[in-house]
Amino acid sequence: MTDNRFDPETERYMVDYMNQNHPASIYWYARTYGDLWDAEDASMLGIDKEGMDLNVEMPDGEKRIRIAFDHVLEDDDDAQSTLIDMSMKAREIIMNRAEQKRQGAG
Repeated sequence: MTDNRFDPETERYMVDYMNQNHPASIYWYARTYGDLWDAEDASMLGIDKEGMDLNVEMPDGEKRIRIAFDHVLEDDDDAQSTLIDMSMKAREIIMNRAEQKRQGAG
């Protein structure tokens, strides 16, 4: 059985870095990959080579979710590129959804 955890220092660095520098991306992950469109905010609790754990603030309280990656990450460089790709895709989904709502309202 393979250990899919990062070492504790690496995980803590990634979690802190994402929460401090990319809170919008975490929020987008919760909304799109977590299918929690009513999310009000989100923060990263943990990350391993198979996915990330988020705490999501919903209108009715907090919810913990797990978002799986589409592949097992090789290392922290792979984590960085995967999180960037996921963020760009999530942003595109959100923008497309907003555009569809605008067109439907008009």
